Amino acid sequence: MSLIFFGTPSFAVPSLNALIGSGEDIALVVTQPDRVKGRGHMLSAPPVKELALSKHIPVAQPAGIRGDDFLRELAGLKPEFIIVVAYGRMLPEGILNLPECGCINIHGSLLPKYRGAAPIQWALLKGERVTGVTTMLIDMGLDTGDILLRKEMEIRDDDNTETLFNRLSELGALALVETLAGLRSGTVRPGPQTGEPSYAPPLKKEDGRIDWHRPSEELFNFIRGMYPWPGAFCFYDGQRIKITRARSAEGAGVPGKIEMHGGDLAVGTGRGLLFIDELQPEGRKAMPGRAFIAGRRIGGKDEKFS
Repeated sequence: MSLIFFGTPSFAVPSLNALIGSGEDIALVVTQPDRVKGRGHMLSAPPVKELALSKHIPVAQPAGIRGDDFLRELAGLKPEFIIVVAYGRMLPEGILNLPECGCINIHGSLLPKYRGAAPIQWALLKGERVTGVTTMLIDMGLDTGDILLRKEMEIRDDDNTETLFNRLSELGALALVETLAGLRSGTVRPGPQTGEPSYAPPLKKEDGRIDWHRPSEELFNFIRGMYPWPGAFCFYDGQRIKITRARSAEGAGVPGKIEMHGGDLAVGTGRGLLFIDELQPEGRKAMPGRAFIAGRRIGGKDEKFS
């Protein structure tokens, strides 16, 4: 029997690729419409669309998914499952009721922790040491459906949202193939979510503003969770500075005050020091912290990030 796959960004690509590689009959890929991107304002296709077309799989890019015509189109395919991986919209009840065996979602956390749109970012922001992926049956709630399979992954000190995103996308693909095989053989059975839920709301551009009064360990996690978007930022002499890589260390300093430590750029925080390994001044390329302070007189009253 056939599958219908809903997905849009690069996070969904390994899952679609894994389904193709395992021999699944994918009748249709549904993805978001092409978007204008970049300074050239050129139309850009979603990564999932590019993969599907390269494998000669039909693609649909509806502006809306709640119309009767689209529902009839999907119903005519008589799918065994509908697979949803980072599609970007919640499916209406009519679509959820279509497949014979249900709609399966891959979520980038160990549910019920971090329900919502930004689970990978919030796991880093909260300083988690372990995260993972969950396959689940979709219901009308926000990531509240029955769990099928969970797979854990350690969060490394050098992880940020980008690196963890890539690793979890591959783990999710493995979990999806295993889930489908288990459902068909009867070795995977849905079960209710247990434990206290937490939530991962979408981030806004202004959420990246650094508060130097927070402890350095929290700021270390903050910078990792905000990279690459919306980016952790502060201001220096009226110029917006994005902090892209940093590390926490013991020490004492005035929050936001720039210090030199063995040639490295350090900043005082509410508790401890934050060493800035890489930053990006507005309108310029990313540079090492050492390059930023080269030639600057450290210790003056204006040498402070705000």
